Amino acid sequence: MNERQPYDIIEPQLPRRSVREYLFHTLLFFLTFLTTSLAGVAWLNKNPLELTNFSYGITYALLLLLMLASHEFGHYWAARYHKVDTTLPFFLPFPSFLGLFPFGTLGAVIRIRSRIPSRRTIFDIAAAGPIAGFVVSVGILIYGFLALPPIEYLYSIHPEYETMTSIPSEGLTFGATLLYSLLGTLFAPAGAFVPPMNEIYHYPYLCVGWFGLFITALNLIPVGQLDGGHLSFAMFGDRHHRIAQVSLIALVILGTAGLLPLLGIQIEFGWTGWLFWALILVFFMRSTRLRRPQLEEDGPLESGRMMIGWGCLIIFLLSFSLAPISFGFN
Repeated sequence: MNERQPYDIIEPQLPRRSVREYLFHTLLFFLTFLTTSLAGVAWLNKNPLELTNFSYGITYALLLLLMLASHEFGHYWAARYHKVDTTLPFFLPFPSFLGLFPFGTLGAVIRIRSRIPSRRTIFDIAAAGPIAGFVVSVGILIYGFLALPPIEYLYSIHPEYETMTSIPSEGLTFGATLLYSLLGTLFAPAGAFVPPMNEIYHYPYLCVGWFGLFITALNLIPVGQLDGGHLSFAMFGDRHHRIAQVSLIALVILGTAGLLPLLGIQIEFGWTGWLFWALILVFFMRSTRLRRPQLEEDGPLESGRMMIGWGCLIIFLLSFSLAPISFGFN
């Protein structure tokens, strides 16, 4: 008889990918490289539609793709480790010259294609992406501060600044985060010119590093099918619904605060984009409530993973900005 012994283990086999699938992901990656390169050209106040300017955006594009890839492949390899079938990353190109989203991409995503067996697996897959993207973003920022060019670099982009007594404070402004400010204090050389937050998009390393922290914070919001929502569910079980509700209320408050300057009330925090983001997350939250994963193992996480989860909360707080994007006016 050919009976299977009790100690025999059948390892789940992940399906092979087709050539068409590889070609599709490669095409999206190439298109995203193209649109982010054009965005990098635009950040330097050059015409992105002039072919001879294309090389000016390559550094920005490569850094941005490195950051996005590190996040998504963090998810991917964690899923592979647990024998969970997932797609390769879908990079999402977006032409920045349309004026709607100036970074040249809407990010990247992967899709889980098989059942997730346990809260531990959910946790590992969810945590791996933000942690990997965060580490790479911090590395990019550290190098960016260490290698700050002299102020003449900014003058080459804005020649009019050279005749001014101070750099103007109006225009597109990125919100400082605790970590961004700390890294600038620790790694910018003494006497170096550190650009204000309304000029850092001219500096590819600072721009991509800041954007990486922004993406990390967005993903770690503990709502729905964001990474933070999965971490919250894995760590706290059914209590993650209450955590998501509190998070949404906080976003609505911050979004409403962003409307106050339109009424002549000037405040230093708030961004109307949080209202839009909250609307999107409401859908994620309802979707998660309706499709709670059926797990083979639903026990609580062990202390090691809980510590990593609390570490992700610290990453979120260090990377989060109350007003990530604004337009300052004198």
